[in-house]
Amino acid sequence: MADRPGRTPRKPRTAQVVRTERLTPHMQRVVLGGEELAGLPAQTCTDHYVKLLFPAEGVTYPEPFDMERIREEFPRDQWPVTRTYTVRHWDAELRELTLDFVIHGDEGLAGPWAKRVQPGETVRFMGPGGAYAPDPAADWHLLAGDESALPAIARSLEALPDGARAFAFVEVDGPQEEQKIDSDVEVVWLHRGDRPVGRALVEAVRGLDFPDGRVHAFVHGEAACVKELRRLLRVEREIPREDLSISGYWRLGHNEDGWQASKREWNARIEAEQEDTAPAA
Repeated sequence: MADRPGRTPRKPRTAQVVRTERLTPHMQRVVLGGEELAGLPAQTCTDHYVKLLFPAEGVTYPEPFDMERIREEFPRDQWPVTRTYTVRHWDAELRELTLDFVIHGDEGLAGPWAKRVQPGETVRFMGPGGAYAPDPAADWHLLAGDESALPAIARSLEALPDGARAFAFVEVDGPQEEQKIDSDVEVVWLHRGDRPVGRALVEAVRGLDFPDGRVHAFVHGEAACVKELRRLLRVEREIPREDLSISGYWRLGHNEDGWQASKREWNARIEAEQEDTAPAA
């Protein structure tokens, strides 16, 4: 998953794994807790995210853990590796932070970790950051994404007031990946099957009969899919930029390190290209 807008505090927090749960064949839940989570500011945005810090293999860091010291004293290839995950739920009273991880077998770093981690293990993370929450003044809401955006979409739907008008599209591998969401909004689950990632999502959003009124949209997922949807919403549908939360959380063929290195430039280029053809404000 990719980085999100918003300022992330530099001082890491330390937490402990409280429990884990396999939600679907390809989604693993990990709940974190601990004293350092007291006062965690994770209630204002429904796309809040944290950056988990994974130690470089075979490297032990001095205590107390200090990122600035690590960057000064350790070579770059021994710095902790970061992976970004959306906060699925935050319980301030219990000090429990819930994160959901997409699992692709033994592929990647965070997914295999989430699959094998045990209660009591220590986790460090930066954050939270975040920038989006459904605008209650909007006439209706559009939420669209793949598995990487599912935690934020689910949290956003659960934050909507009763009776809010919303359309939610989530692309997943198949019916076994659908999840129960505590919302009266009916989610349209799109089963990818053998189709390219994002194809079903683009087709579904393009086929939506857009209601009248102001829409507030949240669209995130694979970068190429998001590029198509951004053109559809910003250029063809003429939705104002300030009413769109839209970016690529990840890019097919890139791990997070590779995507992060090029994401800002890529997004800026795509935005500039499409803004040239978008309507004037």
